[in-house]
Amino acid sequence: MKSRHRDILQLLRTKPIMKIHELCEALQVSEATIRRDLTELRKEGVERIGGAAYWKHAGADRRGAAQPGQAKSGAQIGCIVSVSRKLVHPYFSPIVEGIEKGLASLGCSLAFLHNLDDLMDESLVEAMLSERKIDGLIVVEGVRPDIYERLKQAIPFIVGIDISDHTVPVIAYDRIGAAASAVRHLLSQGHSRIGFIGGAGLSGDLDREKRYRGYKHALQEAGIALNPDWVLNADWDVNASYARMLELLERDAPLPTAMFASSDMMAISAMRAVTEKNMRIPEDMAFIGLDNIEIAQYTTPPLSSVHIPKYEMGDMAAKMLVGFMQGTYSLPFKLLMPYEIIVRQSSAHI
Repeated sequence: MKSRHRDILQLLRTKPIMKIHELCEALQVSEATIRRDLTELRKEGVERIGGAAYWKHAGADRRGAAQPGQAKSGAQIGCIVSVSRKLVHPYFSPIVEGIEKGLASLGCSLAFLHNLDDLMDESLVEAMLSERKIDGLIVVEGVRPDIYERLKQAIPFIVGIDISDHTVPVIAYDRIGAAASAVRHLLSQGHSRIGFIGGAGLSGDLDREKRYRGYKHALQEAGIALNPDWVLNADWDVNASYARMLELLERDAPLPTAMFASSDMMAISAMRAVTEKNMRIPEDMAFIGLDNIEIAQYTTPPLSSVHIPKYEMGDMAAKMLVGFMQGTYSLPFKLLMPYEIIVRQSSAHI
């Protein structure tokens, strides 16, 4: 192994995700050299995510020497996902897969996997808190505040994915920045009449939703006034997204020439409404989503999106939780994952 490869692994051992420019500065080499090294290090478990490097085995490598407070083999970990009805979801499923495989690689197992509907059953909540020995918990995108407080009191170690709690370790991505980058892409294609599709989330207040804030920020940055008639609150429901878009198209009023959707699922159903009205995408209305779920590349036309490293978020949450249990991390911290614009035919002529 090249000495520079060993230096890269040593840096990633202490910080499993580093931006490429950080590696360049640390090792005093060019970006082209670092990118070539990262390609050669793939066999060691190093991956490139957008403009960053990620070492899958960093957590396992640190476990080589026994440490005080080390998580016992076979630790039981719970997971709660902020989705209703079903857990087979194109955004959350890769996150859960990353959690499961990340835990398995560290000798731990997933004791339960619950969604928001499950938590409406008080008997299940009581059983989860009192009848089962759970060593740690991963919360994906938040739960009701009262239930969350009970979980924190009952379970010693908690890690969140995209939750608002500065007292526990959190894996996230910059939702405001990701949304703003999507809108900037539409602006770069010559659009100034840009609409929004999304939902308010647990807060119930759309103005607090980060992706909506990113949308507004990008418009303000460009000196463009927001048209409230083009803001479609679909409450994260694909059927509502389709219905709201049909309503917009049937109004006797000017239409946006492009739409930013806070998730690919919202974009896909809205695109269906547009094509049913015999409008062309992107000629009559362009679209860009956010998530880059697998099906986005297979829509007609293929959907532009902001890629979020979903599997890696789950994998890092598992490693972070075990590291927290081992005492590797003494203070909670927030780790921001990188995102990347993926341009396809729904927003640009390629």
